[in-house]
Amino acid sequence: MGMNKNTVLGWATLIMIVMGLILIALGVYRYADTAGWGFSAVGVGFFANAWVFNALKGRV
Repeated sequence: MGMNKNTVLGWATLIMIVMGLILIALGVYRYADTAGWGFSAVGVGFFANAWVFNALKGRV
């Protein structure tokens, strides 16, 4: 089973979406009082990067 560029971008997109959800959840539930805004902002940034990786599938 060889992994081509589209498969790698698909896995990277999935991992970044999961990490974004984890960071947003940490910001909302665990660190809501101090660093919650930062964790949530970084989670949204992960979503933006995952969107770019998803858009690159088939074009690279």
